[in-house]
Amino acid sequence: MPDHHLTVPEAAALAGRVIDEVEKAVVGKRDALMQVLAAVLAKGHVLLEDYPGLGKTLAARSFAQALGLDFTRAQFTPDLLPADLTGSFVYDQRRGEFEFRPGPLFTGLLLADEINRTPPKTQSALLEAMQERQITVEGQTFPLPAPFHVLATANPIEYEGTYPLPEAQLDRFLLKLVLDLPERENEIEVLTRHAAGFNPRDLAAAGVTPVLNAETLARAQEAVRAVGSSPDVVAYAVDLARATRQSPSVKLGVSPRGTTALLAAAKAWAWLNGMDAITPDHVQAMALPVLRHRIQLRPEAELEGITSDAILRSILQQVQVPM
Repeated sequence: MPDHHLTVPEAAALAGRVIDEVEKAVVGKRDALMQVLAAVLAKGHVLLEDYPGLGKTLAARSFAQALGLDFTRAQFTPDLLPADLTGSFVYDQRRGEFEFRPGPLFTGLLLADEINRTPPKTQSALLEAMQERQITVEGQTFPLPAPFHVLATANPIEYEGTYPLPEAQLDRFLLKLVLDLPERENEIEVLTRHAAGFNPRDLAAAGVTPVLNAETLARAQEAVRAVGSSPDVVAYAVDLARATRQSPSVKLGVSPRGTTALLAAAKAWAWLNGMDAITPDHVQAMALPVLRHRIQLRPEAELEGITSDAILRSILQQVQVPM
């Protein structure tokens, strides 16, 4: 394991090793994987939206393995109850008392699979865990392990049998990523691996080994928090957020919480790229994944086919970049 006093370039190299390990199982998604790692380093959660079968579950398992974190998976279904996530008190007949049995939230990395297939009441059970890193059951509070991260997958809203995520829960995700279909060469590589016997449930056989552990990851997260940010770059992030509130196509723009999230993600992106201070380029690189789920479009804009990404790209072109 690395020592306590990593230089920024050494840290970037270490992060590259994490991605290299994940890519032993996941093919052709390096940019998205780097963004997921940035979110983890910024102590954030990630929402992956796309259709089933694009490797989201495999990516989550691979990250947990490479980061040295405990991993659990919760399949979100229409009948999932909040207690199925948090755990519950169970009567122990031998001891004659109730004891708490923790649920899948008590882990290092939780894969919340198809989170928008369950009704909002159960979706909201994640809110306290994601924001406070704790859960409350029958009036008693239980802290979650540290680090604790949620990697949630969601099918597109128009997909049959889905529920829209509550705005408050969307806001708790640092990033929302949209995975693209693989290029032809990458799809051939995936099929070739499976033909050779690759088992996505046996990552050890694929050679995915831990690069970090929970303690080292926590140190890396603290190092990311120490990445510098000049007043001009901070003002630039604020100007981007304010521009979303002034767009005629937007009903509700990015909140100050969203601006804070953008700054945190930009710091992680700078750190991953071996730099100890953020630049406008780092802010721009993280703007879409951080902000796309934090703006609400006007109904008429949606009818015209305008997307959040299109609005954000336009804003990035229009807002003056500090020199």
